[in-house]
Amino acid sequence: MSGKKKILAVLNDLMFTVKIQEAAKRAGLEPVFVKSQQRALEEAKEKPAVIILDLNYAEAAPLETIEKLKADQESSRISLLGYVSHVQTDLKHAAQEKGCDSVMARSAFSQNLPRILSRYAA
Repeated sequence: MSGKKKILAVLNDLMFTVKIQEAAKRAGLEPVFVKSQQRALEEAKEKPAVIILDLNYAEAAPLETIEKLKADQESSRISLLGYVSHVQTDLKHAAQEKGCDSVMARSAFSQNLPRILSRYAA
């Protein structure tokens, strides 16, 4: 086990997996990738610095996952960062209502990923 801070990413998109992996490596973070709500809830017990959620990844039930993470005393303080297509304002608002700390457009998330992750490495 390394001494690096972990980040947890809940997604099933190879392009974003690679981007997050590379940005995390440069920031000195250890990324953990999961593809289900169950695994996300289990990994959240390890207290990652941030949990990144692809809000378009329906199989992981992102809105329900956010709700469960924020309802659990162990994971309620972990920062949740969601990303979504810029045209899906209803989904963005729903995620925020469930407790997602920050929701970004996919393009902004991708473009600013190194800077975003460096904040969590500090």
